Amino acid sequence: MSLTPDQKTEIETARAQSHATRRPTVPALEEMLFSAIPVLDHGFIRVVDYMGDDSAVVQAARVSYGRGTRKTTEDEGLIRYLMRHYHSTPFEMCEIKFHVKLPIFVARQWIRHRTANVNEYSARYSIMDKDYYLPAPHQLAAQSIDNRQGRGEVLGEGTAQQVLALLRQDAEQTYGHYELMLEEDIGLARELARMNLTLNTYTQWYWKTDLHNLFHFLRLRADSHAQYEIRVYAEAMLETVKAWVPLSYAAFRDYRLGAVTFSAKMLEVLRRQLAGEAVDQASSGLSKREWTEMQAALGR
Repeated sequence: MSLTPDQKTEIETARAQSHATRRPTVPALEEMLFSAIPVLDHGFIRVVDYMGDDSAVVQAARVSYGRGTRKTTEDEGLIRYLMRHYHSTPFEMCEIKFHVKLPIFVARQWIRHRTANVNEYSARYSIMDKDYYLPAPHQLAAQSIDNRQGRGEVLGEGTAQQVLALLRQDAEQTYGHYELMLEEDIGLARELARMNLTLNTYTQWYWKTDLHNLFHFLRLRADSHAQYEIRVYAEAMLETVKAWVPLSYAAFRDYRLGAVTFSAKMLEVLRRQLAGEAVDQASSGLSKREWTEMQAALGR
């Protein structure tokens, strides 16, 4: 993880301060506030602000005043009901803001989630840090033969080292040329010089979203099928959500992250199987892929 001296000072200063407030706070998340959680080789995430907690979800659903006098078990039951039945609006009452350092190619995947407020480090005004992502050798894999956007077998040690050497050489060369073009002898504008940088160069941004849309992001990006480099960011964010809204997190874990969805056809096939009928793919009415996915979900 790479933090500049200024960022380290900023974090230390922020963590040394405290503020009196009448709004609900969450001690577990307060303890994590501002601290950088390492991700990949030079990346990190850190929570810089948040609003609301589990009680805000409950309050919005009941449209009540304050925290109320109901038991925690009642609040938990309501939150689980809301999650189970896709009532999303109450979860939109909570918001969180992250500071994230991530490779540019990961940022380009991430930005596809258009339901957040984003402000990215500007290479038009500032010079990019000399930080670039190099995968661990066991993360270097060949193209999957049955998944057009996934990885297959891990490369052999010799091939992996060759790939790493190429990635390092390209990143070093392009950053060197980037610096050269910025020097006084050439003096190229920063907004033009930046186009030479490789996609594994690290960028940074502030990313603010509400809990409902954060759950949507995490359901897709913390999934085992997501690309490793964005999945590890999602997994780190899950730990902050667990500290922030433990009741909502547990419901999300049970009903979204660890759950599967069956189509109407799949459900009918399952009913037929439970009734004792021998059903195969040909007689199921499902495509081969649907059939395979259903059997995998059932552990067959």
